[in-house]
Amino acid sequence: MSDTPQKLVIHNIGLMLSGKMEAPIYEADCIIAIGGKIAEWGYERDMDLEGADTVIDANGTALAPGLIDSHIHPVIGDYTPRQQQLHWIDSTLHGGVTTLISAGEVHMPGRPKDVVGLKAMAIAAQRWYENFRPSGMKVHAGAPVIEHGMVEQDFKDLADAGVTLLGEVGLGTVKDGKTAQQMVGWARKYGIQSTIHTGGPSIPGSGLIDADMVMETGTDVIGHINGGHSALPDDQIICLCENCKAAFEIVHNGNERAAVLTVNTARELGKLDQVILGTDGPAGSGVQPLGILRMIAMLSAFGNVPAEIAFCFGNGNTSRQRKLDTGLLEKGMCADFVLMDQAQHAPGKNILESVQLGNLPGVGMTVIDGVVCSGRSRNTPPATRLPRVV
Repeated sequence: MSDTPQKLVIHNIGLMLSGKMEAPIYEADCIIAIGGKIAEWGYERDMDLEGADTVIDANGTALAPGLIDSHIHPVIGDYTPRQQQLHWIDSTLHGGVTTLISAGEVHMPGRPKDVVGLKAMAIAAQRWYENFRPSGMKVHAGAPVIEHGMVEQDFKDLADAGVTLLGEVGLGTVKDGKTAQQMVGWARKYGIQSTIHTGGPSIPGSGLIDADMVMETGTDVIGHINGGHSALPDDQIICLCENCKAAFEIVHNGNERAAVLTVNTARELGKLDQVILGTDGPAGSGVQPLGILRMIAMLSAFGNVPAEIAFCFGNGNTSRQRKLDTGLLEKGMCADFVLMDQAQHAPGKNILESVQLGNLPGVGMTVIDGVVCSGRSRNTPPATRLPRVV
């Protein structure tokens, strides 16, 4: 077998979305990846397409960086006991999502809450999704929920073992801002990114986290700023947008009205680059394979956001806020793509206009690390045109 890096060519692209709010559309119809990384893009006539191992004819469809779900609650493999559902990750891939980020493996039956046990489970969760990628999906997992009794050394131990995330602050026994702030500071010292639960309790045992605690704790991500499920009062959401430099995470399993309020407030403040998207599933309201696409369409339609910008909420913004190597069309970034087209018979002159009218696009293919991982989506409405491997 050759040691030469695999070369992927995708040509005949009708629209190239970059994931970058400052330049959301590239003038290009072809992209090349080598060894699973983006090498170059431009016009096919100017590029060297020779020696490709895989050639995809995009057939005039749109190409975007693979979507990122910033807020999931995985357990193990492609199974969730929360809804007794198999293959939810594969279904999410069919919604154009190529990367998932855990906000805590909180639905694990018998989840340990002692310090030794919670550290062991976090390390194990990080490992099993590192070693097993369901349907090719990238799952960043191993996100421990902080509990009373943790000390600085525990966060160093977690980081040394490869843990990079904290589960939602507030889902454990730590409910006060002062203790949470200290632990979030320890986590940050060792390169662990933090998220906080925002709004009313999600399930029995969780509690209210209001704007004062969010600001005192100072996490990197304001988890479900639109509530998970119940949102904070409008004035508290506006206060968070005005005062925080953290990511404003809007989720499918939250309050839609509060989601639109957040986007409108962020726009007025010039902070749309802080808006990122998640589903907050699996959860009591189930699994949402099309959740990220639905949020993009909803925020574009009701938040008066051009569709090409709304797509950035679901890939490039998350990439930058989360410091990922995917989600942007940049040289050296992972070749993780979703190819989409306007849904059959959907109103609008093109895919962007159709999405801004609130319609879902049809997903035709996903690519992760330069490898085709799924074809025509079984979950989205059928696309008008489909890409194909030549």
